[in-house]
Amino acid sequence: MGERARETGWRDDAIRRRFPVPMRLRTMVVGCALTATLALVALPGLAGSRAPHPIEPLPVGALQPLHVIAGPVRSAGAIDGLDAAQDSDGAVTADDAFIEPGKPPRTALAHRARVDQPDGSAGSVRKPAKYTLTGTATFYNEGLTAMRLPRGTTVIVCGGGGCVERVITDYGPQSPSRIIDLDKHDFFDICGCASWSGTTQVTVYVY
Repeated sequence: MGERARETGWRDDAIRRRFPVPMRLRTMVVGCALTATLALVALPGLAGSRAPHPIEPLPVGALQPLHVIAGPVRSAGAIDGLDAAQDSDGAVTADDAFIEPGKPPRTALAHRARVDQPDGSAGSVRKPAKYTLTGTATFYNEGLTAMRLPRGTTVIVCGGGGCVERVITDYGPQSPSRIIDLDKHDFFDICGCASWSGTTQVTVYVY
């Protein structure tokens, strides 16, 4: 048996060497199979794929009503009040009473009340001056009021024809025998003298 198997093996080897089996046929078969697979993937219509079907609506019979009991059968939970420490001052309870203000009586005056009001009288009150000067006054055409006092001092000058209130705006007069130099219009308003007069007696109230 061993020699016969050995002879058979040698014969097969000799046949293979003399008539070799080509290996290219197997490679071609594998290539054809891959090509067919790719063609089926690229063309889904030929592979038997179908277009997607629309989603069917849910049947009405699948929906059932849900009954919820909401009536006097349910028990309401009781809520207790706040603790005494949490109550605000003047909290209202069920026993508190509210008092509403009453309406005023419907009474009307029969006539308007009369008021005894004294009649008014015209007059004037002069503020007390710091001091008073009496002397001779003259005038000059500068439109100023001159005295030997600081500028800004308020004075009231009174003569035989009246009084004027002025503010000192200049220093003078130069003659020691006179106490004030007035504007020409002010001079004749208070002097009560003729138009040819040049001096008059006045009283000056200094404030």
